[in-house]
Amino acid sequence: MKRRDFSALLATTPLAGAAGSALAQGGPVEGRHYNALTQPLPTAAGKIEVVEFFWYGCPHCYAFEPLIEAWAKQLPADVAFRKVHVAFRANVKIHQRMFYALEALGKEAAARPAIFNAMHQQNLPLDDAKSQAKFLANLGVDPAKYQDAYNSFGVQTKCTQAEKLSEAYRIDGVPSIGIGGRFLTSPSIAAGGQRLPESDLGQRALQVSDFLVQRVRNKA
Repeated sequence: MKRRDFSALLATTPLAGAAGSALAQGGPVEGRHYNALTQPLPTAAGKIEVVEFFWYGCPHCYAFEPLIEAWAKQLPADVAFRKVHVAFRANVKIHQRMFYALEALGKEAAARPAIFNAMHQQNLPLDDAKSQAKFLANLGVDPAKYQDAYNSFGVQTKCTQAEKLSEAYRIDGVPSIGIGGRFLTSPSIAAGGQRLPESDLGQRALQVSDFLVQRVRNKA
């Protein structure tokens, strides 16, 4: 989903058989299936960092979630995967604070499926701290501890760091995947201009990500 238009959905009408045709012809192509950062970013030594930039309220992130979670569970030991919540506008910043507050409490991964379901199946906006705390209490998150985390300096720092990393990767849409501080791809970028079903877009992005992880590993 693009920063400039959070309400528009990708068109997903063509046949799935078209998926992967460009990738099969010589592999992913820079500028078509992924982009290289002009200024590589510092990353932790000894690990290939993979970052998924996402937003709880993005329908494409919701569709991509089971694909990237299954993929992340199978990554080799030299790859470190993490999620970064973007903050494109005011209500998204509030969701970003929810992400980092839950992360600080060690509850984010467990709460994420219910949050996605609430937003995309139950149409609950969860766009203020009070409604978030009430909803999360049903998931076993203590409301007082949640409010403390939500308003903490540590969470504010995490939000600032997330925004700086999003800017460094030049994120203008989600979901997007940053790899090794050097490359960026996404379901829409990896499609190479093709209009594909949502599941195929996600699979293409993960194929390209595998390719880019290997490039970083080989220092290519």
